[in-house]
Amino acid sequence: MQVLETIYNRRSIRKFTQEDVSKEDVRRILDAGRWAPSGLNNQPWRFLVLARGDERKNGLEECTKYSHIVRAANVLITVFLDRQAKYHHEKDCQGAGACVQNMLLAAHALGLGAVWLGEIINQESQVHRVLCTDPEQLELMAVVALGHPDQKGSSQRRDLKELMLEEF
Repeated sequence: MQVLETIYNRRSIRKFTQEDVSKEDVRRILDAGRWAPSGLNNQPWRFLVLARGDERKNGLEECTKYSHIVRAANVLITVFLDRQAKYHHEKDCQGAGACVQNMLLAAHALGLGAVWLGEIINQESQVHRVLCTDPEQLELMAVVALGHPDQKGSSQRRDLKELMLEEF
C-alpha cells in the first residue's frame, strides 16, 4: 500500500530550498536506482553526482533551457548508460528509465523533491565536455535535480479509459 501511495503522490518538484541534502539520502536514492530491473540484469547505468559548489554544476546550467532548475538544485544526479555494458539499446534505455523512476520515488519517500530533466540529452556532447566524461563510453540518459522542496507539486492524469486501446 505504501508503494502505491508513493507512486500516486509523487510530483515533479522544480523549486528547492537552500537546505543541504545529506550524503546518506543521496546514497539511498542511488541505491534505489541500482535496484531497477534491467535486461539480463546487466545494470548498465552509471551515475555522476554533483553537489552544490561543484563547478561542473554551473557548466550544466548552460546545457539546458531549464538552467533555473539546475541552479536551484542542491544535488544533480547524472545518469548514463555504459556503452560496453549495454546489450540492447532500447531495452537498456527502458532500464535507465526504470532506474530514474526508482530514484524519483525514493526521493519522494525521503521527503525530498526531484525532477527528471530529459531535455538535456539534446545537448549531450556539451554535457560530456562540461563533465569531462567520455562520450565513447557513456551515453547520457537524464539528469535528476534534487533538493528539499520549496513548492507543492501538481499534476493531472488522463482518465484510464482514454489510455486503453480496448475496454478491459
